[in-house]
Amino acid sequence: MGKNINLLIYLFCPALLITCSSGRKHISEEIPNVILILTDDQGSMDLNCYGATDIQTPNLDKLAKQGIKFNQFYAGSSISSPSRACILTGKTPQGAQLATNAGSMYGDIGMPGEQTVISEIFKNAGYATAHIGKWHLGYNEKTIPNSQGFDYSFGHMGGCIDNYSHFFYWGAPNRHDLWENGVEVFYDGKFFPELMVEKAETYIKAHRNTPFFLYFTLNIPHYPLQPPERWRKVYKNLPMPRRDYAAFISTMDEIIGKLITIIEKQSLSEQTIIFFLSDQGHSCEQRTFGGGGYAGPLRGCKFSLFEGGIRIPAIISWKGTLPADVTINQVCHAMDILPTLASLAGIPELPDDLEGKDLSGVIRNNEPSPHEALYWKLDDQWAVRKGNWKLIGNPIDPASPGSVNKEKDTLFLVNLDEDISERVNLVDKEPEKLKEMINEYLSWKYSESEDK
Repeated sequence: MGKNINLLIYLFCPALLITCSSGRKHISEEIPNVILILTDDQGSMDLNCYGATDIQTPNLDKLAKQGIKFNQFYAGSSISSPSRACILTGKTPQGAQLATNAGSMYGDIGMPGEQTVISEIFKNAGYATAHIGKWHLGYNEKTIPNSQGFDYSFGHMGGCIDNYSHFFYWGAPNRHDLWENGVEVFYDGKFFPELMVEKAETYIKAHRNTPFFLYFTLNIPHYPLQPPERWRKVYKNLPMPRRDYAAFISTMDEIIGKLITIIEKQSLSEQTIIFFLSDQGHSCEQRTFGGGGYAGPLRGCKFSLFEGGIRIPAIISWKGTLPADVTINQVCHAMDILPTLASLAGIPELPDDLEGKDLSGVIRNNEPSPHEALYWKLDDQWAVRKGNWKLIGNPIDPASPGSVNKEKDTLFLVNLDEDISERVNLVDKEPEKLKEMINEYLSWKYSESEDK
């Protein structure tokens, strides 16, 4: 793969061969850098500032204190690739043409390369662009980061890797998966999250006088759970699987703290927007020992369209420009990130087919949510939220196997104001509301009549 992608870069991406000058000045002092931080399989409330009391997350708590915390922020899906496609395109996964996970072997297709992504939009606006970390949106010449508007890329193309050998973790055959600008690189034994910080520091220092967009996408607390020994010692008295998961959450927080420190040391805090979120809820898979994440009162986890699978922690901060120590309760969605960051950065020209909404009015002025309704579809599951009402079709709950009655709960209706835990199915008690919500879902252009 290395030779193939390297050749492609030489043929079609000559700009990658030119080192960006660190002397190029910001077009305007008001043009912000943008760092988009994405974590992987983080529980809906797995931060102190979201209510978790048995873990240490001082860096993200500080970021929330300095910025804005979202209480009702939704992922585009409850699995990895569709969620990421939603973030990068400003569309639902269906609009981004990636409604299921991309493959993790070279040659596997993913999100179509014809999709316009956030990196291309910022690059066209004069930004330097970088991807560091997990990709999982396609593993061929047309879909790797360097072909999707990123000047620089370092990380793994598949869904997960061992953090020390950098081999694909999930299935056979064992294969190495670490790339820098399309060239296979080897850092045997080095902790991948620390490598990410090293690469980010080099990149930020080289572009401190240039507007840059950095997509920093951690593969933690996703399995394999490999926290350093110092964090294992801190949580040694917690029961499994919370013990190792909590240690990895604190590892995640520590890594993000190091990234923020780099920004501070380069005197870029007031010139940099930081947007943090998780891709979906926590995993209850066997590889995470059946769980470990924390969703508070929320039901469900990864793979589920109950709240614990799709409601995620999210924080935005722009020191000195955006409000500080604010909590937003309005309903927001990951597809809103692209138009919101573009708006804050003063980028007016966006694709006409965006489905996300600009949240800058919500963030700055506490305006109402721009969404009347939100929709999800994942395999046989589907969901719609309108106001405080939510309807799920064919729900599953991997966090509590067997808790969904397959005969009685084919349609699951709740009022989230009255039942945030989604425990009481109101289908029989609210027939008119059920009909309204079904019709609302069927009005979505990606719904199918057989979903009902």
